Amino acid sequence: MKNKYTSTAIAMYINYFVHGMGAIILAQNMTYLTEQLHTDKAGVSYIISALGIGRLIVLYISGVLSDKFGRKPFIYLGMITYIIFFAGILLSPNVTVAFIFALLAGVANSFLDAGTYPALMECYPKATGTASVMIKAFISAGQFTLPIVIGFLVSNGLYFGYSFIFCIIIFVLNGIFLIKRVFPVANEVKATESVEEIKSEDEMKHKPNFWIEGISLIIIGFTATATFLVVQVWLPQYGKEVAGMIDTASLKLISYYSLGSISAVVVTSVLVKNLIKPVRFVVIYPLISLVTLMVLWMFPTPTTCMIGAFSIGFSAAGGVLQLALAAMSDLFPTSKGKITGMVYTASSIASFAVPAITGIISKTSMSNIILFDAGVTALGIVLGIIVNIRYNIMMKSN
Repeated sequence: MKNKYTSTAIAMYINYFVHGMGAIILAQNMTYLTEQLHTDKAGVSYIISALGIGRLIVLYISGVLSDKFGRKPFIYLGMITYIIFFAGILLSPNVTVAFIFALLAGVANSFLDAGTYPALMECYPKATGTASVMIKAFISAGQFTLPIVIGFLVSNGLYFGYSFIFCIIIFVLNGIFLIKRVFPVANEVKATESVEEIKSEDEMKHKPNFWIEGISLIIIGFTATATFLVVQVWLPQYGKEVAGMIDTASLKLISYYSLGSISAVVVTSVLVKNLIKPVRFVVIYPLISLVTLMVLWMFPTPTTCMIGAFSIGFSAAGGVLQLALAAMSDLFPTSKGKITGMVYTASSIASFAVPAITGIISKTSMSNIILFDAGVTALGIVLGIIVNIRYNIMMKSN
């Protein structure tokens, strides 16, 4: 039987297609923004850091309020706030004003997360991993599409701001479409429902312990984000300076990265549906990322950079964060908005702390940035192992 929330889910996924563009739109338009804002690339980078700060400010509380007031209001808040960001950047006369609007983009992201992730889990209670990781597919699709849009504008000598207006138009149309869409009742899962939302309480040896697997999954929210963020920001520069790639070739590494991410979503969505539990991927994928990072560090060639970009896109950016959240919701099913806020707060901390840390490291060596990323990823693997051990203890053997 067809799921009555399918059209609702489609509308939510479209929002993340636009979010994928919004996440990179400042960096993609850096040249034009330096002119408009009378600043340099460092100034635009400073503005970009505001996205992580804005996201952190309201994410936890918005998750808690989402549990109380429902998902739809927060999705609309996210869409409206994002529209203000896109329009505000185009009207900003200087770095200070643009920074404020960039903060709003982070706030908008938090609102969308707090409403969308719990809503999707409630729309598809028996496929929370697949529903969550599909968000990453739409984010990646947006990040793949925006450079094409900007390339079209540049090649035709058109106003760079049309890329921002393009995002606004999609949000407006999707907002109209969303008006009559129905949502499931928030937190319909009862406290007696357990891991994977299909096991009964008497099938569990022990109840989940928030201070062990809960905290571990929250920290994985940080390590998973850090792993792909370092590559997203620094791999083109690493390819150019360390691997000896030319400018155009090094910039294309992000295209390989996006393709890897999209591929992972397709593969993972199939695997988590019937074959492998989401919790297993919080070890498997970071392990692939760690091996890839070490190969990149030891053998910095154009070929390894291209393969590495795809591999990191697949294993780190392809949904580890979403799968960690799905595992968290399986273990603690009664407060999905709250746990979304917790996991994504850790992710937000990574989104502004990691660029600052790696910026300092870059003054020593680009290779040291890759080593730093490997260290963070290794921490994520250890935490993932802890979570899986606890998961196995909680569930009886077949």
